[in-house]
This record gives sequence, C-alpha cells and structure tokens, in this order.
Amino acid sequence: MTLQRQTRKKKKVRKFRVFIMVFLIAFLAIGGYAAYEYISASLAANADNNLSDDVEFNGSDENVDNVNVLVLGSDSRGEDSGRADTIMIANYSSDTNQPKLVSIMRDTYVNIPGYGYNKINAAYSIGGPELMRKTITENFGININYYAEIDFKGFEKLVDAVAPDGIEVTVIPEMTTDQKALGVQLTEGTQKLHGKELLAYSRFRHDANGDYGRVQRQQEVLGKLKEEVGSVMTVAKLPKMIGIANGYVSTNVRTGLLLSMGTDVLRGKTEDIETMRIPMDETYHDARYDVGAVLEFNVGGLEQNAQEAQTFLNQ
Repeated sequence: MTLQRQTRKKKKVRKFRVFIMVFLIAFLAIGGYAAYEYISASLAANADNNLSDDVEFNGSDENVDNVNVLVLGSDSRGEDSGRADTIMIANYSSDTNQPKLVSIMRDTYVNIPGYGYNKINAAYSIGGPELMRKTITENFGININYYAEIDFKGFEKLVDAVAPDGIEVTVIPEMTTDQKALGVQLTEGTQKLHGKELLAYSRFRHDANGDYGRVQRQQEVLGKLKEEVGSVMTVAKLPKMIGIANGYVSTNVRTGLLLSMGTDVLRGKTEDIETMRIPMDETYHDARYDVGAVLEFNVGGLEQNAQEAQTFLNQ
C-alpha cells in the first residue's frame, strides 16, 4: 500500500470516528433531555390532577393489530364521582395505520348491567370505567382493550405543549354570549385557541345543535390535534407528551404501545382520523323518563348501531 493511500485511509478512519463520537454525544444528549422531559412533565402533572390510579378494568386480551381504548372525560367538577362528559372509543390498527374514533352521545338510553336502563354516562358515575366498559360491550358488542380517563386540566396542558401557538377553529356567536357555561371569554370568528379556550370550545353545547354540536367539535379538535402532532412534533418531544399524559391521564395503556402509536404519527404513517357517532341518524328518537331527557333507540336501532360500530372498528 502506498504512503498516499495509507494517508487517505487514516483520514477516512478519523472522519468516521469523529462522526461516531458526534452521533453518540447527540444520542446521549437527546436521551438525557428526553428522560428529563418525561420525568419533569410526569411529576408536575401528577401533582396537579385528581385522578386515581386504583381503577378496576378488565379489558379483553389485546389484539396487537387492532386496539380499542375507552376514552372518558369526567364532569365531576370537584365531586368524588361525576358522570362522563365525554365518551369515546379510540381505535388504532397497526396494519392500516388508521386511527378511528367512535363518539357515544352521553344521553344515549341503554341497559346498564345490574342497574337497569339509564343514560349511558351514568355508568361511569355508578361504577367507573369498568362498568362503562361492561355497558358498551353488552349493548354494542365492542371489546375494549384499555381505558384512558382524562383530567380536563391535562387536555389543556397537552394542547399547549403540542400547539403553543394554538389550534385554529371558528367560534360561533352563541359561544360569545354564554360566558358562564364556557368559563372563558371568546370572540366570534375564526381564530387560534389555546388549551383552556379550546376545551371550552369543544365542550360547549348550549346552541341549537346541543350535544350533537359538541360531539362534532370534539371530533374536529382531536383531528386537528393529530394533524398538529404529525406536522410539528419531533421524537425529542414525545417523552414530554407521554410524561404529561402519564400525570393527567389515568390509563392502563402500556407506555410501549403509546410510544409505538406516537412514532407512527411522527413518521407520517397514520391516516386522517375516521369518525362515527352513536346513535346514528334515523335510528333513535327523543324521549323522557324519570332520569330526564334521553336518546332512545328505535325498534332495531340498537342492533343496527352495534353492527355498524363493529364493522367500522374492524374493517
């Protein structure tokens, strides 16, 4: 080997060593930062929520290719037990990378196992996430793998972490005149809202569309948050998001599964969120019982909704 070739080879080796050292330093720096972000976010969140980690939940065996998560946002307002303000089934398929969302109207009139007919959100008040799981499975034949009980403070924190500049929505006139219901001051028109304001926007139901409008807004907001995560988030920020979720969300979803789904979003593998609402149009009617105003299924309506929901989640 000539002296010139030996010199070139030594230069290549030195460059490679420099590259490896830079890579290792960067990896360790990111790893340390990620650990710090996760731990600090998790500790801060745990100190600021009212959720219990001692929750009974007997979800079905996990199908790694198709996972159903019961998502509950409670309306306890400081009480020990409140009715579920938000009831959703979040579905994710690792085969299709397709996130899906089934929203169940909280006034849907169903049979709560062991307690008789009532609004479906009463199941949460009576028996927490486990009774809600049983109620959904008995009425709609949907197997649930995990649950996620969300503290609304956590929603605000997550929104502000994911989208520090806010999420763009269009505020309707009714929201500007009902500040007591919202708890915040909003102005009419298209604008960017931060966590607290966006939560009020997504929970508002005091217009002509009532709870139907709220469900639509909740699905709209989640869709836009998913887009925001996919467009601006980096792997280095993912541990912070998991840390916040770990503190403000009571859940039995494995951290590994959260990281796997989060990585799919970051890599742009996921599709747009597909949504469905229960009860579906023309399958129910308004009724009133001793529990108040309810959405009662027409004859055959429950079976129709159950079949459509199963097909939607499994196709």
